Amino acid sequence: MKTKIKTAPVWWKEEVVYQIYPKSFRDSNGDGIGDINGITEKLDYLSDLGITMIWICPIFKSPMVDNGYDISDYQDINPEFGTMHDFDVLLEEAKKRGIKIIIDLVVNHTSDKHNWFKEAISNPKSKYRDYYIFKKGTAGTPPNNWRSIFGGSVWEPVLHEEDTYYFHTFDKTQPDLNWENPELRSEIYQMINWWLDKGISGFRVDSITFIKKDQDYESLPPDGLDGLASVKLKGRNRPGIAAFLSELNRETFQKYSCVSVGEAPGVGYEEFDQYIGENGYFNMIFDFHYADIDVESGSEWFRRTNWTVSEFKEQIFTSQEELQRNGWGANFLENHDQPRSISKYIRDKDYQNSIGAKALGALFFFLRGTPFIYQGQEIGMDNFNRSSIEAFNDVSSIDNFHRSILEGFSEKEALNFVNLRSRDNGRTPFQWNASKYGDFSEVEPWLELADISVKANVQAQEINNDSVLTFYKKMISLRNGSKYKNTLIYGEFHPLDTPEQVIGYERVADETVEVYINLSSEFSEVTTNGEILLSNYKDVETEGQSFILAPYQLIVLRKEV
Repeated sequence: MKTKIKTAPVWWKEEVVYQIYPKSFRDSNGDGIGDINGITEKLDYLSDLGITMIWICPIFKSPMVDNGYDISDYQDINPEFGTMHDFDVLLEEAKKRGIKIIIDLVVNHTSDKHNWFKEAISNPKSKYRDYYIFKKGTAGTPPNNWRSIFGGSVWEPVLHEEDTYYFHTFDKTQPDLNWENPELRSEIYQMINWWLDKGISGFRVDSITFIKKDQDYESLPPDGLDGLASVKLKGRNRPGIAAFLSELNRETFQKYSCVSVGEAPGVGYEEFDQYIGENGYFNMIFDFHYADIDVESGSEWFRRTNWTVSEFKEQIFTSQEELQRNGWGANFLENHDQPRSISKYIRDKDYQNSIGAKALGALFFFLRGTPFIYQGQEIGMDNFNRSSIEAFNDVSSIDNFHRSILEGFSEKEALNFVNLRSRDNGRTPFQWNASKYGDFSEVEPWLELADISVKANVQAQEINNDSVLTFYKKMISLRNGSKYKNTLIYGEFHPLDTPEQVIGYERVADETVEVYINLSSEFSEVTTNGEILLSNYKDVETEGQSFILAPYQLIVLRKEV
């Protein structure tokens, strides 16, 4: 017997979120870099798409070593993106169109150019020394052998201070904040509330599970040929983090009508209740279990897997059932840290096109939770193929290239790993039309386009009733504007028994809506009946009480009782 899930209507559950990587969305001033005014220019496009909320990746003042995730001033705008006035205009114009805005909250670390860190480095007796993590080494050896996410030691020597090091989970230019310090935490909370007072609708909270480290800082058995061990083992989602996250929620989010979306890698399903339960730290979280199905580790791309549709299906179902049992999820196919979905999940290159893009779109969009669409996903943008490591901008891509070689792979193999997984895949400029630079900019962009032929572009798809863009508009309308809205937003999720290569599930409330996706190049039969609401093929073949799904065909139907 199916357990009845109680779900109270809440505004953020009904949102359709569109993630913008501002550097690559639209260049309004001809410098080759996307900016805030470029977003404002395209609000009508976003409104017409049907989205209700925008998540904007970091626009804060930053030296841009990690493309804005290295913040030097939390309460100022990076000049390449515009000004605070530009942001205020964007906020107001979005509000006129009924679009809310959330921004990234990056509080595990700052840039080494932040005034706090500059003071901490220049004056060891400053209070800001305790805003970061400084430790003593021994005879030129770092305090321990932990490896940073971007490669190399987590410890960086402090110039002119013998055997003194500072800690960085990510790049050496991103020193970690010391969350053990209550004064530091208080300053962070004041900053968060300042932004909420400006009128934003909430935050996507970056890398938040890294804020608590094991205080023994003991070395670990090496897990690679570099003699280091991953920082994740003693620096991600560690005992004691509950106190920090509870206080963060209490001192900020709970005081406002806002939404908090946690990036929570390393959180096991047995802990979901703490994170998104009735008294959870966040309203929803991203679950990365199936997002990293193609690699053994999300930060070590040379450890490839030969995943199957059955494994993919099982991971999606487990994720959905755990999210449903504990709270609410933020569903996604792509983001700024992931490769393009049609290149990653569609094995047959003949279907890495509009058919595959629509199938994947529906697969994720009708899951229980709030859907997040990443820019370019709605027009079916795909991965690039770079011929040299020098063509990459992403720091983790460069690290993975050299790590792969260190682990014994050839340069050709290492470059292939990076092409498949580079974060630059999702960061290439948005393609608005088929002109030289895709109308992203009038000049050469900061990063080369994924597809110089610009076959996937908005202008062409807006006038094509069979395009990926049109399909996304139909999906959004079906979820948020049809008589099936309550079922598709609040309905229970249940997996369906299907052939091995088909993923099937149902949403159950006022009625039952079923979703089937054939993730293979072979025809497959599913036994069901009902009214077809959506498909990525013009025709749906039937045979008695069955539908015959063509390769990578998707159907959404209202089940007949």
